[in-house]
Amino acid sequence: MSPTISAKYPSTCTACGEPVAVGERISSAGAPGGRSRWVHEGCDTSPALFEDGAAPAPQPTPAPAPPEGTTEVWTDGACSGNPGPGGWAWAVPDGRQAAGAAARTTNQRMEIQAALEAVRALEGPLVVVSDSTYVVNCFRDGWWRGWEARGWTNSAKKPVANRDLWEPLVNLVRDRGDVGFRWVKGHSGDVMNDLVDRLAVEASRAAALG
Repeated sequence: MSPTISAKYPSTCTACGEPVAVGERISSAGAPGGRSRWVHEGCDTSPALFEDGAAPAPQPTPAPAPPEGTTEVWTDGACSGNPGPGGWAWAVPDGRQAAGAAARTTNQRMEIQAALEAVRALEGPLVVVSDSTYVVNCFRDGWWRGWEARGWTNSAKKPVANRDLWEPLVNLVRDRGDVGFRWVKGHSGDVMNDLVDRLAVEASRAAALG
């Protein structure tokens, strides 16, 4: 691993999947495909523990059509300030949609909240379509299994951030057994992604106004 430096910008640790704050000590670690990825100083970056986010992010490849009878729901979160006023939203092509806000939150929390609210609201086989790799990778790569096995600590033996949202979402997805996740590139012309982005931003602006 390379020498550590102080983070100049907020980001996400690709070893434990948790936020990196400005000023935190970070190191550059190798990842599959030869990529260089930033991790917290002290995070375990051995290949066996890269389930928490060091694998390459999902790519915008065409997704197979979901099985007949499956509902696709697009979700998104927005935040001004991070932390600051935020909003979440979900929408289904048939017109069903919902949005909500929080006075002081983070973008990652709103992304999780959007998925949680969608899974709570919609019955039957479901595919959650999100532009958040934080949300999609948790289920695609099974981060939650490691979190549960370690008593809701990450690979750096620190408490999992946003557990109060992750735990109910994980429990719902596991108990239902009919929920999948698909990544979509944000701001790429996907009509439904643009819709939930707009709804989440509008909710966050309403929260900012009190």
